[in-house]
Amino acid sequence: MKILVMYHSRTGRTKELAEEVALGARSAANVNCDVKAAEEVTAEDFISAAGIIAGSPVYFGSMAAELKAVFDRMLTVRKKMADKIGAAFATSGFHSGGKETTLISIIQAMMIYGMIIVGDPLDATGHYGAACSGAIDAATAATARKLGERVARLATLVHGN
Repeated sequence: MKILVMYHSRTGRTKELAEEVALGARSAANVNCDVKAAEEVTAEDFISAAGIIAGSPVYFGSMAAELKAVFDRMLTVRKKMADKIGAAFATSGFHSGGKETTLISIIQAMMIYGMIIVGDPLDATGHYGAACSGAIDAATAATARKLGERVARLATLVHGN
């Protein structure tokens, strides 16, 4: 079972959160997890993943253009994406910096791809996905790992080993 964690990161903070998400995904049995910067993601990555977790810094209240470009490029494989598990994470420089609207912009793209969307589990925050303002603290890292584990577990339930 493969999970793809894809991200755009200008400062390194979103990449750091992506690695925490991947740790959680890898904790699930029989799961391989690839972590890739947006510009490295291929159509084969999309097709072969049972779950995709996408992350972005907040850019004007939405996902970064570099991450949006992945969804634009992968339009040719859209019909092969139905029922894959999707989730999102975001980073910002300020506590009211637009993290939720950024998460929603990623979730909207995934819904258009026909994916099954999940947020972080109730024992984390029970919201749209993992997110942080500024440096990643222990609570945010734990939420990110729980999100990754949840996506991997649900992908296994939906798509088998």
